[in-house]
Amino acid sequence: MIKQYYYYLVLFATLMMSIGGSVGVFMSAADYIAPSSYYQSFADYTMMMEKQAPSDKANLTEAKLKQSYNEVVALEKQRIKENALNGILKNLGLIIIPLPVFFYFQQQIRKKA
Repeated sequence: MIKQYYYYLVLFATLMMSIGGSVGVFMSAADYIAPSSYYQSFADYTMMMEKQAPSDKANLTEAKLKQSYNEVVALEKQRIKENALNGILKNLGLIIIPLPVFFYFQQQIRKKA
């Protein structure tokens, strides 16, 4: 009887791990498909750059600042996508690794019944 409870406990734990992994894969896939937007506005970026290099105000033209801002936004979106892909791979492990254990214990329960 205790063995039966153990089997059900293992089934429950592995099922919860697989469900959690599935949710994680879905959330990471959503981040990969539609990465969150960059939170800093161009005006804020301009003020930050002027504070960081007050002596280079002559070199900070509007076009250079806009190009630099666009590069920062593109790099941030790329970073978010890379993190999402990493999350997908990690969460796939939470699905794939417990599944054989789940199927093995499910088979053990069917044999006993």
